[in-house]
Amino acid sequence: MPDQSNQATPSDPGIPGNATAPEGLSRRRLLGTAGATGLVLGAAGAAAGYAAAPSSAATPLTSLGGEQAMFHGKHQPGITTPMQARGHLIAFDLAAGAGRKEAAALLRRWSDTARRLMAGEPAGTRDTDVARDAGPSSLTVTFGFGHSFFGRTGLGEQRPVALDPLPDFSSDHLDKNRSNGDLWVQIGADDALVAFHALRAIQRDAGTAARIRWQMNGFNRSPGATAHPMTARNLMGQVDGTRNPKPADADFDKRIFVPEAPGSGTGGPAWMANGSYVVVRRIRMLLDDWEDLSLKAQEEVIGRRKSDGAPLSGGSGATETTEMDLEKTDAAGKLVVPINAHARITRPDQNGGAAMVRRPFSYHDGFDTDGVPDAGLLFICWQADPLRGFVPVQRKLDRGDALSQFIRHEASGLFAVPGGASEGEYVGQRLLEG
Repeated sequence: MPDQSNQATPSDPGIPGNATAPEGLSRRRLLGTAGATGLVLGAAGAAAGYAAAPSSAATPLTSLGGEQAMFHGKHQPGITTPMQARGHLIAFDLAAGAGRKEAAALLRRWSDTARRLMAGEPAGTRDTDVARDAGPSSLTVTFGFGHSFFGRTGLGEQRPVALDPLPDFSSDHLDKNRSNGDLWVQIGADDALVAFHALRAIQRDAGTAARIRWQMNGFNRSPGATAHPMTARNLMGQVDGTRNPKPADADFDKRIFVPEAPGSGTGGPAWMANGSYVVVRRIRMLLDDWEDLSLKAQEEVIGRRKSDGAPLSGGSGATETTEMDLEKTDAAGKLVVPINAHARITRPDQNGGAAMVRRPFSYHDGFDTDGVPDAGLLFICWQADPLRGFVPVQRKLDRGDALSQFIRHEASGLFAVPGGASEGEYVGQRLLEG
């Protein structure tokens, strides 16, 4: 499974471009461990998971509240920001009769609220005081537009080609009521109350302009929960997140963000400059079936050791980052990494270099009457063009991923996420007022 690393700036390779360290906190402490989780789960192995930057010690939990991500910037926060412990995803449809004018007013309200909350300030005159005692806690709020948004606002000519609906996949068992939407909001924070506070503020700000279409809640390991920063585990118990594109890679921006020059490739119109496209999938893990497998069988499904994430081809001295040898065989001539192993199928070099940054959340929505858990992954991946990132990998997974019998894709969405707002702007202003 692919490597991922922290967002970087030329001056400090360990600090996200949308993050700043409050007085009294080192920039390394600002990042924390914040390792993101998530397996590809039949959706996008080109950039699976999130590996935290090396550090000698975990971030003290007492420092988490002071960590702050910046609202204004070249890109929206929540794309390359280190993964947070708590997340909420929510999609809205514009209300009947609401159009471009109402959408612009809504994005203006949402942007102002996001800016305030990310700075640790009250939401405004209607603040609920839920997060009154907390700091920013690495809160990020990210906004995107769905395919249907453009028709409802009379902006059909501005709809990017890259936002065309995703094709059908054989693994899909999609609930249309929990898929797509006119508007999409991603909320992440390292404190559950701070995250809920933002969710409630966004929902209240929608007013009569938009109604909730669906909403999902997720979680990850909290920064400071382990003795040292490490790649997190998913609900299958696998070390999940080894090979994501790194901001230091020469082609990182080209693969993840839409070019500034309008009309470049399928990235889309000028208003999408420095933006990205996000694929969101609710992927249920069939945990009862998975947990019935032996350890050896689980490792062969993935292609990596469960204990430390090292490739099965690496031997006893291998680590999580050891290069996988796809041609290695055992004494009987059998491939050490099975031909249908998830990690083999999802490698970028097996998919024409397809790449995406993955920032998923795990979820658990209770148990059914038989005690079967409704749990899995809120898969979230970012790329400059989903037709070159998510789609080709998913098609290949459809043709023979060993993991596919242990997962079920239950909801899906694709959204255009514009670049970050400059000082004095709101997110999407270049589209709505252009």
